[in-house]
Amino acid sequence: MDATASSTLPRAREVDRGLDKAIPFESILGEGASVHTAEQPDCFHDLGLDQIVEAVVSPWKDYDLGGFFHASLSSEDAIVYRQEVMRDLEQPDIMAALRGFTDRLVGMRQQLPLATKSYNEHERNRWHLGAVQRYGEAITTLRQELTSLLLRSRGLRRWREYIERYSQSSSFTRLMEQAAWLERDLAAITYTVTIEGADVSVRRYADEPDYTAEIEQTFAKFRRGAVKDYLAKLPVTVGLNHIEAQVLDCVARLNPEVFGALSIFRQEHQVFVDPQVERFDREIHFYIGWLDFIAPFKRAGLAFDYPDVSNATKDIEVHSGFDLALGRRLLGEQQSIVCNDFNLHGEERMIVITGPNQGGKTTFARMFGQLHWLACIGCSVPAAQAQLFLFDRMFSHFEREEDIRNLRGKLHDDLVRMHHILAQTTPRSIVVINEIFSSTTLEDALYLGDEVLKRLALLDAITVCVTFLDELASFSPSVVSMVAAIDPVDPTARSFRLERRPADGLAHALAIAEKYHVTGDWLKKRIPP
Repeated sequence: MDATASSTLPRAREVDRGLDKAIPFESILGEGASVHTAEQPDCFHDLGLDQIVEAVVSPWKDYDLGGFFHASLSSEDAIVYRQEVMRDLEQPDIMAALRGFTDRLVGMRQQLPLATKSYNEHERNRWHLGAVQRYGEAITTLRQELTSLLLRSRGLRRWREYIERYSQSSSFTRLMEQAAWLERDLAAITYTVTIEGADVSVRRYADEPDYTAEIEQTFAKFRRGAVKDYLAKLPVTVGLNHIEAQVLDCVARLNPEVFGALSIFRQEHQVFVDPQVERFDREIHFYIGWLDFIAPFKRAGLAFDYPDVSNATKDIEVHSGFDLALGRRLLGEQQSIVCNDFNLHGEERMIVITGPNQGGKTTFARMFGQLHWLACIGCSVPAAQAQLFLFDRMFSHFEREEDIRNLRGKLHDDLVRMHHILAQTTPRSIVVINEIFSSTTLEDALYLGDEVLKRLALLDAITVCVTFLDELASFSPSVVSMVAAIDPVDPTARSFRLERRPADGLAHALAIAEKYHVTGDWLKKRIPP
């Protein structure tokens, strides 16, 4: 679309929360569209977000979507803007219209390379014309389909208004009129091909008889019911062979005006896709990719929620949340997925998780980070209901193998990494810690862990800490203790559920002792006085 036509497009009329706003369409991603970070955040690997994003974007590699998942949004309204679009796309008719639109653009892009790689100029020009026609079909079909759809999101309503104006612009209508004229004139060309031995000649059609019809009429009297079809089906190939190309050159010389106009058309419209259309086609796959990714979870009966996200309060509440990275694997193995609840209210800022190994503690910590990150890029989150915090930055500190390249021991490396996190953490940050300082003595680990958590508490940062040190679960009123529960029937089994209760360090041992009848009460019964 030319610059003049673009600048004269009327602004879209928008109704938002009872207020009329004349806002033009800019991006279906809203304010975060300009933020596309190729490098994934440091916390992604620890929290399993790298696995989630890879699974989402892998079917759409041509669109380079990963960067959109790497950048969290900074305002509540930007998150709501994306949630609105996501909700609209959950409606089958709306999703079908937009999938059809992007599929047609894929067909267009598949033709464009043929318009540059063919050895025959006329063939290149014809492929280009076909690509333009696919593009026009995509625009006009989408305009027609969106007209009758009930769109509630600001983004898609503004996009519908933009498509309406663009499809009626002088640049687009001229492009489509020229393409239709060329298609009509090319279809009207007729010619004859005479083959005599190795000689092939191409001439104008001069009302020569159709010998196929005459032959069929002559032999029709011999037909007796259904007969076997001996027609040879020639393979349909892309591109012309050298004989076909020479025939086409001859046809072009017989019809110089039409093929000359086709050449001029390509030169004038070498770039014909509107930048906003191209941008929308890429960005809409952020939503399509996410909804496709979570569809198997929803079919399995797992809930996804559009959370309330706010930086005005640090109250957090989640019902039936689960780790998406682990859930994807369990779903593939047809195993059940365990969901957990948690909350922080009032002055509570920190969750300290203790309990037996392999009880779901690390999974819970990953889930906490995943929920917040996904919520702050405008996605639905794996939970039945969620109220989450709008953070500025997210940090994670999980145990890592010793790296001989940095010439630091494991404890030294833990301290350096933790110092780096503390130096950047603000009251609006989220920090997820998993089993740090396990390489040192119990006394030193307790001292260092206490110092780290106290500094995070002073910063008022929301923190989740998985630890083997029960003492860290009660150092401040801002701390909430959660314990990995065991199966009440079989204390040696894990329930993978976390309970909000004080850490005592004895629950698991007492349960096993009860199971094998070696508690004090059982021993008194078994040993005679």
